[in-house]
Amino acid sequence: MPRPYPDKVHLIGVPIDLGAGRRGVDMGPSALRIAGLQDRIARLGYDVSDLGDVSATIPESAERGDERVHFLAEIAAVNRAVAERVKGSLEAGAVPVVLGGDHSIAVGSIAGVAGWARERKGEVGLLWFDAHADMNTPESTPSGNIHGMPLAVALGYGHPDLTGIGGFSPKVKETKVALIGARDLDPGERELIEETGIRVFTMREIDEQGIVPILEEALAIVGEGTLGFHASLDMDFVDPNFAPGVGTTVKGGVDYREGHLALEIVSDSDRMLSIDVVETNPILDERNRTGRLAVELILSALGKAIL
Repeated sequence: MPRPYPDKVHLIGVPIDLGAGRRGVDMGPSALRIAGLQDRIARLGYDVSDLGDVSATIPESAERGDERVHFLAEIAAVNRAVAERVKGSLEAGAVPVVLGGDHSIAVGSIAGVAGWARERKGEVGLLWFDAHADMNTPESTPSGNIHGMPLAVALGYGHPDLTGIGGFSPKVKETKVALIGARDLDPGERELIEETGIRVFTMREIDEQGIVPILEEALAIVGEGTLGFHASLDMDFVDPNFAPGVGTTVKGGVDYREGHLALEIVSDSDRMLSIDVVETNPILDERNRTGRLAVELILSALGKAIL
């Protein structure tokens, strides 16, 4: 049964770029706030609270550490804090909207919502919008950057300091995950996708079928037998013509209206428990175009409609 949609939203900033290969994504939460996120969500009728930022160190004051998992200790600490905040927001009856930061923060977002569901003897689904699979492990990673690992971590693959956050693993079952928009996969990710059997909707499928049947099938996957789902939105899901301010642009993503339609359909389901929006990099952006689009997509996910 659908969970009654809350009327409260909690904003949680996570200004971290330790998991990425390029600097600047730590300014993402500020870019979304400057674009008026809180006021615009409030206009939809929500009671919105900005809980501020989870504290994160910068690369200059941290040790890079293991070349297979850069800045592991620092990223794990941030994600433990993110998990606690997300879980606390859900317990308070709010929708946590987590503002990244690089995609490593999804480790904590998912741990928080999965922990909330676990205490209620339930499961969550995971809807992952991304040009990449983010399913590398320390053994397969070509870069050592943890922002390429969070989906694998959620499925129980990766360093135990990450998979063990919250005290249990995996956070989601393979059969409850849908990845949408994939168009740039590493060899190790292809192998893990085949091993786990998660449903990956590539851009070719979106081109051939259209976004509507893709979202309908994906929502059926993440909603079946769950208390709801977490949505993780990497802004490189959108084509760089519309979202230029991301660290790892890949041509051929969804266009402006496809992106909005996808998130509008997410809202129509009334099953979204929480969402993180990541990888907005103001240094690479054009007058905050990507930050403004991220705000607009969040609004669509929270129910903003044309009529």
